[in-house]
Amino acid sequence: MIHLATPFEWKGLTLRNRVVMPPMCQLSAMGRDGKPNDWHFVHYVSRAIGGTGLIIIEMTDIEPDGRITDLDLGIWSDEHIPAFRRIVTEVKKHGAAVGIQIGHAGRKAEHVETPVSSSAIPFGPGFPPPRALSTSEVKDMVLKFREAARRAVEAGVDTIELHGAHGYLIHQFHSPLINRRDDEYGRDLARFGVEVIQSVKSVMPDDMPLLFRISAVEYADGGYDLDHAIELCRRYREAGVDMFHISSGGEAPLGRRRPGSHAGYQLPMARAVKQALDVPVIAVGNLDDPEVAESAVANGDADLVSVGRGMLRDPYWTLHALQALGAETRAPEPYKVAFRRVRSAMS
Repeated sequence: MIHLATPFEWKGLTLRNRVVMPPMCQLSAMGRDGKPNDWHFVHYVSRAIGGTGLIIIEMTDIEPDGRITDLDLGIWSDEHIPAFRRIVTEVKKHGAAVGIQIGHAGRKAEHVETPVSSSAIPFGPGFPPPRALSTSEVKDMVLKFREAARRAVEAGVDTIELHGAHGYLIHQFHSPLINRRDDEYGRDLARFGVEVIQSVKSVMPDDMPLLFRISAVEYADGGYDLDHAIELCRRYREAGVDMFHISSGGEAPLGRRRPGSHAGYQLPMARAVKQALDVPVIAVGNLDDPEVAESAVANGDADLVSVGRGMLRDPYWTLHALQALGAETRAPEPYKVAFRRVRSAMS
């Protein structure tokens, strides 16, 4: 039995295998309007043809100034819906499920004069100091997340992921290193994330799972550790999160503690969250080797595995990985002659 090749079901989400293409910014939105174009269409559809189980569209921002750069995607108006719908529709034709990561860069926005954050603390040396959002502005931001989720649902996605990792806005609120507020969003570090989750869930179908990406540890000096992340996940699960995507770091320049670079270096974090909260988890981090990805699922470290750089190098990573593991899977009819032991999708 090849575990990586087994289907996965959670609520209304059905995947043909356990491979996820994680969100990866393409810096390819032309005209700075935040709309996906032909590059994004080919980028995502080719990975669906390549056998991926779940494709998560890159971080898509809830307002223009919430982008990391002006070349990132956005979904701040209904005018964005048709371009996303075009991609979603075609991805599904090729057997993959599709999600979208919704987020806001906060103090990591590079192309705005004054970024916003939970507190007026810059990301690092040379970065502009952000402006702390007022309490009313925080509440407005929650509504912007809700409207972005509504548009994603209208575009036809199978799932939504909130970006609460890598030092972006939600992370900036739940990190005690970054959040120095004295209002309700400072006294309760999880409150902003909880309100975003509840607001987004209100416009999602009941059977659509909500994913949440979180940094399990911070690498800045004085940053939080796994126990803090698990408690955040507990609050977020109670608010409505159905699955967690476990990463780490990104909140500030590295301190004395450094992330690993070996294969599967974040798997212990994924396993810890899975065991503590009894929820499905997606693991990510140097899982390009098919044997490592297979063992992550077979050993119970994670339910799904994200393959990022490996899938940038090879749109057909999933078909190649399953073939290398000896699994029988379905290649597109025009490609079947190139894959030994791989059935045609038409057969």
